[in-house]
Amino acid sequence: MSGIVFPVAMVFIAITILVLWIGSAVINVQQTAADRLAVYGRGGTGARDEELAKPFAERTLAPIVVRIGKFLNRFTPVGYLENTQKKLQYAGITGIDASGIVVFKVVGLIVGVGLAFFLRDFGDGLLRLLILFGPPLLGFFASDAIIQRRIDERKADMLRQLPDTLDLLVISVEAGLGFDAALTRVVSTVPGPLSEEFFRMLQETRVGVSRRDAMRHLMDRTDLDELRSFLLAMMQAEAFGVAIARVLRVQADEMRVKRRQRAQEKAFAAPVKLVFPLVFCIFPSLFIVLLGPAAIQVSEAFAG
Repeated sequence: MSGIVFPVAMVFIAITILVLWIGSAVINVQQTAADRLAVYGRGGTGARDEELAKPFAERTLAPIVVRIGKFLNRFTPVGYLENTQKKLQYAGITGIDASGIVVFKVVGLIVGVGLAFFLRDFGDGLLRLLILFGPPLLGFFASDAIIQRRIDERKADMLRQLPDTLDLLVISVEAGLGFDAALTRVVSTVPGPLSEEFFRMLQETRVGVSRRDAMRHLMDRTDLDELRSFLLAMMQAEAFGVAIARVLRVQADEMRVKRRQRAQEKAFAAPVKLVFPLVFCIFPSLFIVLLGPAAIQVSEAFAG
């Protein structure tokens, strides 16, 4: 049975590489949709040359996968696509939509079932159950885990950048700049996902969207409680005519207090987290080093 493991592993690696290749082609297709539309609009032989210059996977396989995704949308539960699209928005993933995620989940499930079929006779008992049900479940839920990880990382980055961003806003506004000008200055100075979202909000206001609606759109895209409270305070200040500099100062002080509280919470939780490594890893090694020679001498004394 051990001779089957290597061929099956090679097949699994090959299938994984194929899926990643096709997936990258789908992402490239969706990211360059606007460019392709502009090329087709010009007409002539330029569109044909541009299309033939693309990789094979992007020209042939990616459109098939996109059509399969549109077909599979009919069998998804009600609200699943909207929920998945919202998660992609929270994660900041723009190269793929909910239909592509559905295709990846189906392909991962098929690959997992095939891998479980090849390894069905390997092991027994609990190990066989893990082999039979583990790869299909992993292939089906891997995309959800990746998206959720991206959401958590992005929220953590924005939460870490928010106090410093508000401090820069306070300094800029108190120096005489307006809110939009100060926000533009901060966006150009501080990189990161929070600056990207603020830049998108500024772009919306520049094309005619009201500031209140742009802030609501920002709240919907981020789903961060601290940022939501800041934006709500700014909307209320704009509605009631309160000085923006005063509101920004209060919000910046509050964010610094919350950051200090989060740091203290992590510091208080550190001793509890150290208990398990100490008990199961460090203490046994110390006991072996310190008490091992004494135990050997005692056993030799009793044996003699």
